[in-house]
Parts: sequence; structure tokens; C-alpha cells
Amino acid sequence: QVELVESGGGLVQTGGSLRLSCAASGRTFSSVHMGWFRQAPGSERQFVAAITGGGGRQYYHPSVKGRFTVSRDNAKSTGYLQMNSLKFEDTAVYYCAAAPLRSDWNGYYYQPSAYDYWGQGTQVTVSS
Repeated sequence: QVELVESGGGLVQTGGSLRLSCAASGRTFSSVHMGWFRQAPGSERQFVAAITGGGGRQYYHPSVKGRFTVSRDNAKSTGYLQMNSLKFEDTAVYYCAAAPLRSDWNGYYYQPSAYDYWGQGTQVTVSS
């Protein structure tokens, strides 16, 4: 079992930055891959970024590549999503998720079904 708690959301102007954190407990953090998803009202949950358990590989949705950076500190059992050059369309509830290390995860990291554990979400609002 893994418990995830996001923090760092808030209101920011277009072009601004935020850093989201995802604090994990209940399992050795390096034994799970981590993903970030977002969901806007009336929309499906969308993949944003993911990082492997050891932190050596990162994946991004094309709409955030070059603006967002996913990272993790396994010693602190915390994952991060640094968001720069924020746009109005980045407004959503952001969720972190964790998946036990599996050989096929690298083929499904962008799907919510690839993750077993989810945080409660944190609201990010970008004003235009």
C-alpha cells in the first residue's frame, strides 16, 4: 500500500511557475514508478508526466514538454512536478500516482490504469 499526498497547487498568472510535490509513505519509494495526471472540469484524466522508480527515465505529454520537469528524491520519498511558462489551459486538478515496478509499465505509463495508487489531487489555476 502507498499513500500519496500532493501539495503546491494554487493560483498563478499566465507565464508563471509552480512546483507540485507528492509525498509518499507506506512503501519504499524507489520501488514504484510515479506519474502525474491532470483533470479539468468535464474532461477525462490526462497524462502529464512520468518518471521511473530510479529516476533515470522521464516521459512527458507533448503539450508540456519543455515547460514541465518531473523529478523525484527517493531519499525523501517525494516526487516533484516543476511547471514553468504556465498557460491558461494548464488549469486543472493535478494528481500524482504510483505503480509498482513492472516490466510492462514503460508501455503503459500514459494510461491511468497503469497506476495502483493515487493522491487526492491539488488544484492549479492559471489566470489569463
